[in-house]
Amino acid sequence: MEWDAKENVSANRKKLLSAVGARGMSLVAVKQIHSDIIHPFMRSPAQASKGDASISATIGLVLGTQTADCVPILLVDPKKRAVAAIHAGWKGTLNRIAEKTVGRMRQEFASRPSDLLAALGPSIGPCCYEVGAEFVARFAAQFADAHEYFDEARTGDEPNPLQWLNMKPPGHQPPPKNVHLDLWKANRSQLLAAGLRPKNIFMSELCTACRTDLFFSYRKEGPVSGRMLSLIGIRGE
Repeated sequence: MEWDAKENVSANRKKLLSAVGARGMSLVAVKQIHSDIIHPFMRSPAQASKGDASISATIGLVLGTQTADCVPILLVDPKKRAVAAIHAGWKGTLNRIAEKTVGRMRQEFASRPSDLLAALGPSIGPCCYEVGAEFVARFAAQFADAHEYFDEARTGDEPNPLQWLNMKPPGHQPPPKNVHLDLWKANRSQLLAAGLRPKNIFMSELCTACRTDLFFSYRKEGPVSGRMLSLIGIRGE
């Protein structure tokens, strides 16, 4: 983070690798830009690549994704011994980054989606993720089941047959209400569409905005919020 010393960040990452039994392994973290760009890694890169998902089948590499409200998604193919780390904010979710990452694993490693296991870590939940009503139209244009991602599917473009009740002159309707977006449900739907089995998708359903005692939340804490690092990698035999 910009407000924390690089030395502190490096030390914390080493502690985390040690805590998860990955001491001596190489951590690969992409420079996240809220995209649908996926990078395959066969070795530790000399410098960080821009993107929001990484995949690998290389022993000794640990893939990481940083979040502070967005959804961290980790995938593993236990048969092909391949893994993926995904950063899915609303932009990545809208651009189907989870579904595309499964496709990239099929392409690179011949993974079968039905063999994959997926874990969705703590992120902002539908209880707290309030967005503009225009998000309904954006997601509805991409997903047939988009109405299930929101607490109310109102875009603001529908005619209001009872406009006279608000005592406003024509053309002065109140702005459409905001809605709450469920990124957990949206990304789970993508993984199912990609071919994962329902029983192989695990969701923490812990809200970062509700539980700032446990997690970082950009929406609740602002620019000085820290970042959480979710890891997945392949150890040797």
